Amino acid sequence: MILKVRSFTVKSKLLLLPSVVLAATLGVQAQSPSGKIAVIAIQNAIVATKDGQKAAAELDSKAGPKKKELEGKQGDINSLQEQLSKGQNTLSEATKSDLYKNIESKKKSLQRDFEDAQAEMDQEQQKILQGLGQKMMAVIEKYARDNGYTLVVDVSNPQTPVLYASPSIDITKDIIELYDKSAGQMSAPKPAAPTGGGNAAPAARPPAAAPTTPTPKPPAGTQPGTPANPTKKQ
Repeated sequence: MILKVRSFTVKSKLLLLPSVVLAATLGVQAQSPSGKIAVIAIQNAIVATKDGQKAAAELDSKAGPKKKELEGKQGDINSLQEQLSKGQNTLSEATKSDLYKNIESKKKSLQRDFEDAQAEMDQEQQKILQGLGQKMMAVIEKYARDNGYTLVVDVSNPQTPVLYASPSIDITKDIIELYDKSAGQMSAPKPAAPTGGGNAAPAARPPAAAPTTPTPKPPAGTQPGTPANPTKKQ
């Protein structure tokens, strides 16, 4: 029992475009559509992109601790089974019965833990595939429009009724390269604004200080805070 990241499987519902159809099933039988046709192995394309390889590595890393935990529980079961096997002729019936019940209980618990962990891993993978699939669709649509394709068929889907396709119309490699190039451009940092020289605007000058009005001095012979001509008492 091994917890693993399942191989990327792209559902056709993620691959439907309004103008460029990435066919999971061909709606044409005897007649051929006008215009250029291309085929692509979507599953292989997503896995081969840098984003796909990074996502697979991250999923493997995330599954590591749970995988180790499950392997430890499996080891405990194996140890108990070995103990029961070696004690068939020496252990009492009550002891053997207890060992057997303990083994069965641990096996059921391990199976539940494994199924829960695998379901969680599959859900994480589908989230990643959803994002990668949408990005891949945008790349395929642009490539098809720029190169005049009217139909792009996903031959990695086993339900696609394609018996033969010439390698000359396989665009898988081109899409992988275009995807990685587009992803690199989107993640590249923008150039910093020029700091000097050229036509850079001059730095703004600080605003001029407001003019100050000098405080008038009191008349000679007076003290601050007293009238200028005090009245003498009679």
